[in-house]
Amino acid sequence: MNPPARILVVEDEPDIAALVAFHLAREGYRVRTAATGEEALASVESERPDLVVLDLMLPGGLSGWDVLRSLRARPEWAEVPVIVLTARGAEEDRLTGFRAGADDYVAKPFSPPELVLRVGAVLRRAPPSDARRVLRVGPVALDLEARRVTVDGRPVELTPTELRLLQVLLERRGRVQSRQQLLQAAWGVRANLESRTVDMHVLRLRQKLGPAAGWIETVRGFGYRFRTEPPR
Repeated sequence: MNPPARILVVEDEPDIAALVAFHLAREGYRVRTAATGEEALASVESERPDLVVLDLMLPGGLSGWDVLRSLRARPEWAEVPVIVLTARGAEEDRLTGFRAGADDYVAKPFSPPELVLRVGAVLRRAPPSDARRVLRVGPVALDLEARRVTVDGRPVELTPTELRLLQVLLERRGRVQSRQQLLQAAWGVRANLESRTVDMHVLRLRQKLGPAAGWIETVRGFGYRFRTEPPR
């Protein structure tokens, strides 16, 4: 029997959040809620949901648009389905939402039973979140589900940021990545960091990879690339 899907409801109005959570939980989903964009991203960081129901107009520094862009920018979150639930129901708003990466768009006022049906439909189209995927290049393997890295079968302990950086390099192996590209992909839109931050993390990542350090190539004047062939 498959475990219940995990749904994150991002909504700042408590009554609406409770209403949506109640109807989803009644259908057997595991539901968490967040009232701000910052809470939403922290919740996703702690436990990757199977689907996000996202309001666009949120209090604080991060809007729903910011949350959506962050989800689509991070490789480990990019495939999480998102249903936008918002009072902004104009056609242009809907089109903007789909262009930004929303999987469905529901305007308020809304029907809770219909929203539940839409959640089910989107989940059926999405790839299973518990499907194990391993990125493997040369001696380096990254199990995305277990968040586990090995070099020649030996476990390597990495920080969450180092894991994200390694994942980006492995997924884009053979292609040169500028420091700005790596900042965007590994740190997300919230990052307000200097490019030398990338250099520092690449240095630490190489140190931890040990004998596989040479697989991360420095391309002078451009950035970094994970090799597809063993270093000479």
